[in-house]
Amino acid sequence: MSSIDLISLGGTAPANPWSLGRSLSVPPRPQAVAKVVEQLRATSDSSAVLFWDASLGAPNSAVLQSRLASPVDCWHAGLRLGLGGLPGILDFISPSWMLSCDPPPDIEATSWRLSLRACLVKMVPLRKFGGPSAEFQTLAAAGLEMGHRWIRCGAFLRHSPTLVDDRSWRFEAGAPSSQLPFADELRFAYYSHGQKWLAWALLRALLTGYVSLPIALRAWRNVLSTPRPIHPAPLCPPPSIAPGFPSVSSPVVSGPVVSNPIVRSLLNPLVTVLIPTLDRYSYLQTLLKQLRQQTIPPLEIVIVDQTSPVRRQPGLYEAFRDLPFKVIYQTEPGQCTSRNAGLQASRGDFILFLDDDDEIPADLIANHLLTLAAFGAEISCGVANEVGAGRLPPDFRFLRTSDVFPTNNTLLRRTALFRSGLFDLAYDRRPRADGDLGLRLYLAGATLVLNPAISVLHHHAPAGGLRTHKARTVTYALSRSRVFCRALAGLSEFYLARRYFTRGQVRELYWHSVLGSFSLHGSLPKRAAKCLVGALLLPVTLWQLRSRLAQATNLAARFPQIPTLTRHPAANRRSTKATGESVRPAPSEICPEIL
Repeated sequence: MSSIDLISLGGTAPANPWSLGRSLSVPPRPQAVAKVVEQLRATSDSSAVLFWDASLGAPNSAVLQSRLASPVDCWHAGLRLGLGGLPGILDFISPSWMLSCDPPPDIEATSWRLSLRACLVKMVPLRKFGGPSAEFQTLAAAGLEMGHRWIRCGAFLRHSPTLVDDRSWRFEAGAPSSQLPFADELRFAYYSHGQKWLAWALLRALLTGYVSLPIALRAWRNVLSTPRPIHPAPLCPPPSIAPGFPSVSSPVVSGPVVSNPIVRSLLNPLVTVLIPTLDRYSYLQTLLKQLRQQTIPPLEIVIVDQTSPVRRQPGLYEAFRDLPFKVIYQTEPGQCTSRNAGLQASRGDFILFLDDDDEIPADLIANHLLTLAAFGAEISCGVANEVGAGRLPPDFRFLRTSDVFPTNNTLLRRTALFRSGLFDLAYDRRPRADGDLGLRLYLAGATLVLNPAISVLHHHAPAGGLRTHKARTVTYALSRSRVFCRALAGLSEFYLARRYFTRGQVRELYWHSVLGSFSLHGSLPKRAAKCLVGALLLPVTLWQLRSRLAQATNLAARFPQIPTLTRHPAANRRSTKATGESVRPAPSEICPEIL
């Protein structure tokens, strides 16, 4: 049984004796709690610390022990205790960040909005990232900043409604949501995003009437009177989760050498590789050669070929008859219809999404499966090194909770799609289809892990794919490197924001796009030129954004159209066995047009 130290909030001893470790009673003030946490970080030999409000009743020891047995770093009941949507100032900084959209408070899901009234944290990340900051006025704001700091540095946080009992939940559900002092909100913005975003958030708060000028000025002086804490370095990926579990960065070795039962269950997994392709046969040929070399071979490779009949090259597939692939020809190209068709035809328990212009290492499937096992996750997201794009951004260089769902390097458990549905057809010829599905998976409670050790080379092919529909012409990186390029929020981005975020967050996405038209990474003269061009093009920018927002409103009247996954993989495999087809390896198959 793991030892757990208790920090009882309220300044009085808990009604029932605490037998799992040390018990400390402190007033529910950030300064007092921060002081006790520092003491425990220096002296405690316990496995974890429980922050607990005695008014919630006695904590359930069995629930706590079961949570500590998982690879998650922090369990809390913040959403159930009324912290959803807080702090509101974050809407001015990250209006469409996936993790700003809260899952339902009655399900277990990823959430950084922790409440220190019911929060179980492991000692290792507590020592690494620190506890609540003493400078906040309220414990709620201190807990929110702590949760945001942790998840941005690679800790894994989960909201667990079962930490508090039903009686406490009914009481809290009838109470109004917590309100934070504006000084605490401003301090949150300063600590989490720095002085530039602090200034932008304050400006937008004043312009929107979120705060009055006198309160804003007092808060500004108060926040800047203390230095911003040094941001902690991210956690390093764990080498293993148990004896016998191989490193995530090393290939899997088949056979009895792996003693961990989780790994043994994944040594012969049923993985479907899904590849939509459009006018990229030369790239696809390279990818198929590399799929031959996987240390864990796939059950099947489903290729959805959307190339025009006059340009198709069926002879290409003849050279890969040794691979268990099937080709589905689709006359009308579309990224969502093609992937949905491939998913409906798939038979695997796991789905690996790849782009046709990817190049992959031999241990790609193996390392995705290891990541799922190591973190008890349903979705493993890798990274893509773009040809000519330079080094990956800092947030994509360490292992963490994923706030992206890259369909050019992601493996997920098929069962997750039964809760979220498939791709929304609104994005069929538009970008952000991956972001929409990833958001629905996250809101349904799935755990998404981003592992930068799982990398592919993405050629960003100049033709084919979404470029056929002129859907990807100016990227964020391009707009920040060239004076005359503007990466404005598109129709599908506004549509996604309208679907999942508040009206205020959609408005802030609009103004973020305006702000981005003035931004450039480079020398001072180039940045000055970008500002000048942005000012001259401002009327055009505003008109384009208003037009796209109106189009998104019209699109929302006809969509979403989200198909459900109609068949379980076991049923698919039973049906193929009935026709004499073996499960592994499956014979190559070229299907007629189905759409």
